[in-house]
Amino acid sequence: MQHNVRMASPDAVVAKKRILIVDDDDATHALLNAMLRSADRDIESAFNGQEALSKVLAHSYDLVLTDINMPLLDGLALLIKIRAARPEMMVVVMTAESTPERVVASIREQAHGYVTKPFSRETIANIVDSALSASIAPDDVEVISARPGWISLRLRCKLGVADRLTQFFLELVADIDPEEREGVSTAFRELLTNAIEHGGHSDPRQWVSLTYMRGARSIMYYIRDPGEGFSFENLPHAAVSNRPGTPFEHSEIRDKLGMRPGGFGILMTRNFADEVLYSQKGNEVMLIKYLS
Repeated sequence: MQHNVRMASPDAVVAKKRILIVDDDDATHALLNAMLRSADRDIESAFNGQEALSKVLAHSYDLVLTDINMPLLDGLALLIKIRAARPEMMVVVMTAESTPERVVASIREQAHGYVTKPFSRETIANIVDSALSASIAPDDVEVISARPGWISLRLRCKLGVADRLTQFFLELVADIDPEEREGVSTAFRELLTNAIEHGGHSDPRQWVSLTYMRGARSIMYYIRDPGEGFSFENLPHAAVSNRPGTPFEHSEIRDKLGMRPGGFGILMTRNFADEVLYSQKGNEVMLIKYLS
């Protein structure tokens, strides 16, 4: 019996990613089109929240980029309505007037990302690329507490979740010195990544608990992972265990164990934070940054 096998053509058309830009400012549309335009994307525009909602209800988009301050329906209200109608749709919130309340609302309503205008090409490109390639489920982040001074979350052990949340928490400390802001954000990401990768073994069935607290004189992050913990005396794959004069000794061990390059997390965290405290078991860590 002869079988006809249909081979995919090398010139087969790949489905384009559909992006909807929602903003009442013409210049923002022009800027984002210039920054994001590529052959594998179709970019559409809406100039108020109500127009955007009509488009979302009528068509499927891979990503919606929405401003907050708009007529008829603001961006946060639009986010809520998109979540109700299209829970799988990725939404990134943009604003020229960022506040902790807006960041918290965006986390609570499961926005994929949040960015303050003006933003660089690199920043918006990274956020958009992350959203378009992410395999993020609506329940990957469970919000326990959502107040500007106290945010508590449960996160599935997926590295993409750490990347996504880092941008939100970077925005929450936008009022501190830029160098300190980048440092504490890097330290936060390292600790969260370690919790997901080593404590939770990147198993999405496992959960990490995260709490952010902001007081008048300090910022604190508390992270608890589901792992068995660790001892500083038994971390040969981490730079913190290197012998004097051998700054990359741990890299050879990581290579033999088949681990990704890295291992500088604990050292970096200690450099960027004022205090880093671990529980006796080692599966809980607290990062503290004092405000001057």
